Amino acid sequence: MDKSNITEQTNVKKKVAAGLSIVSNSFLIALKIVAGLVSGSISILSEALHSLVDLVASFLAFFSVMKSSEPADDDHPFGHGKYEDLAGFVEALLIIVTALYIVYIAAEKLIKFGIEHHFETDLGIWIMLFSCVLNFIVSRYLFYTAKKTDSIALQTDAEHLSMDVYSSVAILLGLFAVKFTGLYILDPIFAIIVATIILRTGLSLTKKAANNLLDGALPASDKEEIKAILEKFKDRGVMGVKSVKTSKSGSKRVIQLTLYLPCKMELLDGHILCDDIEKSIEEKFDNVSVIIHAEPNCISENRTTCTQCKNLTPAKQG
Repeated sequence: MDKSNITEQTNVKKKVAAGLSIVSNSFLIALKIVAGLVSGSISILSEALHSLVDLVASFLAFFSVMKSSEPADDDHPFGHGKYEDLAGFVEALLIIVTALYIVYIAAEKLIKFGIEHHFETDLGIWIMLFSCVLNFIVSRYLFYTAKKTDSIALQTDAEHLSMDVYSSVAILLGLFAVKFTGLYILDPIFAIIVATIILRTGLSLTKKAANNLLDGALPASDKEEIKAILEKFKDRGVMGVKSVKTSKSGSKRVIQLTLYLPCKMELLDGHILCDDIEKSIEEKFDNVSVIIHAEPNCISENRTTCTQCKNLTPAKQG
């Protein structure tokens, strides 16, 4: 299949996933607000605010995948992939803020523990149960799509919804505790435990998104794969590797290589060799841009007397 068609299919999958996240979050926010107002539960209203943060994250994800799918132009010659990294970073910060907010609400409840606050639990239990199931299904789909398309924005959005599942479960446990035992203190305790998990996830995603924004290198495993590919071309004329520079822009990998080639290798042979190396790397990695700079392995004032490369044959085609 043509690469442009594959890229277009990937972009469509990302847009559909981001759009689904927006629809599901909007629906759940409306349900939680109604449930919170009808039941009088403060925890459910707090969860509605949490979902509102998720909705903002979903809009960011949708906007970023729309922008990142745009082709390169004069102002952005390397494409628009950084929009996904920026959105992922902002979404990760929202996860951290959400975790801290849950801790604040829980701590406030602990401080005020003992003050009577009666509310209807049945409606809240059903709404939270439905929220858990829907968010779990949508988050699994987003995780699946994020992995297939290598989208940091969708991954972060999926983490948002996944954390929403945990927080909803905590509220469920709190509602059940109120309904069957009257132990109000269990609600804020469970909330703090969940907030700790959310905070850890947010910090991890912030680090990952920031690494891409600052043009951090690809993982060591990817760099080892690149070196293994170059090793296979030694018998074609690759005499050494001066540098391997890597970075990531959204889901696109950027690889820049500086290779030592025989000084007497003809330009056409060197061009064919570099093309074959690029092709091998593109077959190994999806959505990758490869730039190769070739340098002569030995440089002397009179290249006709250079003997360092005399036993090497020119690169073969194919």
